[in-house]
Amino acid sequence: MEAKKIFNEVYKIDGKIATLNLVRGKKVYNEVLVDINGIEYRLWNPYRSKLSAAILKGLKTFAIKKGSYVLYLGASTGTTSSHVSDIVGIDGRIYAVEISERSMRDLIKLCEIRNNMLPILEDASHPDRYAEVINTCDIIYQDVSAKNQVEILRNNSRFLKKGGIAYFIIKSQSIDISRPPEKIFEESLQSLSDIFDVVEKLTLEPYDNMHMFAVLKKR
Repeated sequence: MEAKKIFNEVYKIDGKIATLNLVRGKKVYNEVLVDINGIEYRLWNPYRSKLSAAILKGLKTFAIKKGSYVLYLGASTGTTSSHVSDIVGIDGRIYAVEISERSMRDLIKLCEIRNNMLPILEDASHPDRYAEVINTCDIIYQDVSAKNQVEILRNNSRFLKKGGIAYFIIKSQSIDISRPPEKIFEESLQSLSDIFDVVEKLTLEPYDNMHMFAVLKKR
């Protein structure tokens, strides 16, 4: 068995995506741990993580790396953000914003063993409420089920450095269930065109339906 590096600290093992486990022996969501030559990897389930799904769908722009500062909007219980934690390492930082108190309980437990993650119980629609604890970030990763997804990214773009990358998952059914997803994707990206340039666009079938994974670069 061999681990082949495909991106910054992201590997492929027997056709599956994996990251180096920052906290050896610890699982986050019952993922599979694999030891190769004394190095432990965590297999990254694309049905549980849209970022893993995007990589398998051919994502080309992967800006997250060791030492990156990431603002993660919609961290939930920490499935994807834990893999991002593996990638950024001990010199990086993840500001994990989550509105659900129930999800936050699990997220706090995760952050207690992953010192590069800071849990923030807050509504991402109100970035002023957590602005004091956020440093300028290299990356924004947004995975929020809300009607105002575009507004959320716009309002949080203040934390992203010029030239920084935003990974924006557009959930069409959360915005308007009655309209074609393609139209919603198009309008959402157009609404952000004064701030961001579109670098890549991917759909996530069969892992997720009616979602677009957009890669944006801040002007």
